[in-house]
Amino acid sequence: MAQWRNWSGSVTARPARLATPGTEAELAEIIRAARKVRVVGAGHSFMPLCETDGALVSLSDLEGAIEISADRARVWAPAGWSLAKLTAALWEDGLSLINQGDVNPQSLAGAIGTGTHGTGATLGSLSTTARSFRLMQADGSIISCSAAENNDLFQAARLSLGLVGVATRIEIDVLPAYHLEERVESHPFEYVAENWDNLVANNRHVEFFVFPYGDQAILKTLNPAPNEGPLKHLNDMDDRAFKLICDLCATFPVLTRRLQPLIVEPGIRQRRVGPAFQIFPSKRSVRFEEMEYEVPAANGWAALREAIAYIRRRKLPITFPFEFRAIAADDIWLSPFHAGPCVSISAHQYFKMPWRDFFVGIEPIFRAHGGRPHWAKRHTLTKADVDALYPNAARFRAVRAAHDPQVKFANAHLTPLFVET
Repeated sequence: MAQWRNWSGSVTARPARLATPGTEAELAEIIRAARKVRVVGAGHSFMPLCETDGALVSLSDLEGAIEISADRARVWAPAGWSLAKLTAALWEDGLSLINQGDVNPQSLAGAIGTGTHGTGATLGSLSTTARSFRLMQADGSIISCSAAENNDLFQAARLSLGLVGVATRIEIDVLPAYHLEERVESHPFEYVAENWDNLVANNRHVEFFVFPYGDQAILKTLNPAPNEGPLKHLNDMDDRAFKLICDLCATFPVLTRRLQPLIVEPGIRQRRVGPAFQIFPSKRSVRFEEMEYEVPAANGWAALREAIAYIRRRKLPITFPFEFRAIAADDIWLSPFHAGPCVSISAHQYFKMPWRDFFVGIEPIFRAHGGRPHWAKRHTLTKADVDALYPNAARFRAVRAAHDPQVKFANAHLTPLFVET
């Protein structure tokens, strides 16, 4: 029996079969023969979404190519392609995604299926760009869905956690190819707090990182800009020095509070311009564990300050920064952004250091401020929590039951949340 491990190393599985089909016919054979099926992308989920003792399927080699609509506003894309592969192919055809997060190894289906997002107060998650799905069912048959065809299935598939079938192709909205100017600057944390509303209003994308024991924040903005020639450097920040500090703090946790204020120096001013598909993602080589909550925009700053205060009071050795982003509201049944515009607050911990108790401690803070978790990041939601936070949870469960009555696509983590007993 093979072993699989996620990117951070915290989730392992021993599937009966690891499969990489090349055709839909091969995929159908695998699904029909398996008792349980989960689909894996890059393993960037921190929750055990891919954990299974059945068939663990990667669609990275599934045949297919992008198909561009006549008006060039949409494309059909292979669901198993990584965002890196997809965005490079789109660029060759003069197109770009509307928005991206800050890493790009995830599969298109995985990103849409978990509500992965970037930043921008007028921009939704990647799930909001989905317009149609080609789904393989538990018996190997194919069904298509969109707002005009099998609408309930489409609404569930927009953020499905892989529970309503295996997506083989997804139609998404795109834009004409564009360049972005990235600015990375350090500013006092209180300066960012005082100017946040203006920063959000005046930039297409804005986010910041702040260490719990630091008083300087790294502010990052992205805006469309004219092409300035070849991209001169390919990453927003150099991880090497940070990894040394993380390793040192893992050995001597008491040093965390002393070293952390030195990581972000005042006066950092960096700028670069390049193709959107190269500017959006950055190489994140220092592994971590993550909890992320989407908090109503009006409550975001209070939640962040309370979480920082929690760490400082307990003198916790948290080596990673918080990440703070703005995201637009949507109408997707299982989306944490369904109830209005949000800020996303991501808490991280170096993968070599204790993280479970830290997340258990700060999760109630985010929940008390009206937060809902990113489905792929650490959380402790129960079925009762899902029902309380998602008014359309029952509709989602009904669609899931109709399209997978034998519960082939659920696993031990998802069954208690979404399978009626």
